[in-house]
Amino acid sequence: MKSILNFGSLNLDHVYSVEHFVKPGETLASLGYQVFPGGKGLNQSIALSLAGGQTFHAGKVGADGLWLVDLLAEKGVDTRFVETDGQHTGHAMIQVNSKGQNCILLYGGANAEISEAAIEKTLSHFSAGDLLVLQNEINGLPFLMEKAYEKGMEIALNPSPITSELLNYPLEKVTWFLLNELEGQTLSGKSLPNEICEALLKKYPQSRIVLTLGKEGVLYRDSQQSFTHGIYDVPVVDTTAAGDTFTGFLLASAAQGASIPRALELASIASSLAVSQKGAAVSIPTIQQVTASSLQLL
Repeated sequence: MKSILNFGSLNLDHVYSVEHFVKPGETLASLGYQVFPGGKGLNQSIALSLAGGQTFHAGKVGADGLWLVDLLAEKGVDTRFVETDGQHTGHAMIQVNSKGQNCILLYGGANAEISEAAIEKTLSHFSAGDLLVLQNEINGLPFLMEKAYEKGMEIALNPSPITSELLNYPLEKVTWFLLNELEGQTLSGKSLPNEICEALLKKYPQSRIVLTLGKEGVLYRDSQQSFTHGIYDVPVVDTTAAGDTFTGFLLASAAQGASIPRALELASIASSLAVSQKGAAVSIPTIQQVTASSLQLL
């Protein structure tokens, strides 16, 4: 089994339940408040581990985020590469409306304090063929990509949140692009799913494109294959960790040798189970729960 290094964000999620998202100039009373562990990096590491992947997390927290490191370890993630001397742990303010949709305000904190020395030290423990998983919630991504590529690692990028700076990163070094429609449109300049994939494959012919399409499921494309998978009929409680759960299960399944159709199936079931529970990291299922599930495609 190849090793999976997720160099990603660690956040404290402050979640507010609201009837609707706050509008400009509006003051709105929250219907509820909870604090959850979060950050796309943390969520994806937990999903990678619970899906059976040999998962290592690298990142940075402050003293207020030490419990996040403990949580990763409890979920089977190797945390030896997490630095704990940041000024403040990154955090998110999340509104969840009555339909289960969310909007998120991020503060980078320690996620934006990662040094090139820490990156090089961490990567020295990994080899060609290992998988590096990245999101866009930490600093230093271009340096990370360059150094990992030099080592012969595969790079999986979930370009969220999408930014103009990301368009100038060395994306030709990415093996896996895991995108939603908005991110796909931004990177490709196209709007239709197949056109998005075709444009990205023309620019990055060695890449594998995984494009999530909301109610339409997911589309996978590479230079030789194309697969789709639908969604499952579940009550939607909180969509916060759906994408991260999908990413973790798909990559971990592929790293363990699963076929692309099987990896898409497992990832789709896992994300469906996640949206039926409140919270982000705490809603991610285990591989045993996923394989035992009797969910039916819509």
